[in-house]
Amino acid sequence: MSRYVAIVDGTPGAYGVSFPDTPGCVAMGHTVDEAIKNAGAALAEWSADVVADGGRLRPPRGIEELRHDDDVVATFAEGPAMFAVIPLVLNSGKPARANISLDTGLLQAIDDAASRLGLTRSAFLATAAREKIEATY
Repeated sequence: MSRYVAIVDGTPGAYGVSFPDTPGCVAMGHTVDEAIKNAGAALAEWSADVVADGGRLRPPRGIEELRHDDDVVATFAEGPAMFAVIPLVLNSGKPARANISLDTGLLQAIDDAASRLGLTRSAFLATAAREKIEATY
């Protein structure tokens, strides 16, 4: 899984996120946390579009390298900004079977929650895993 460095800036109620290594990929939010959360979805959608169009994704640069990038330096000079690291969780479009072991009580709770949400067990677990991955950054 790749991790892309993003720049978060803005003011209370209007925060934006941009990615130096994915030009044109942006996200917004009313709070910094919301903007960062939205950045994960924006990065995945932007990357999927590039791949679908036959393009290749630029490898992500680290924060240390980006600190010396002229465009990044200029962005930080304009006002308060910060770096955030956003994981790229890109769907391949190919389902894969996975044999996992869970406590039967937990499995029942998963099935109950999935049913209440109108999801399959697989969809519920995939969504929960994606949310957990995104929350770790």
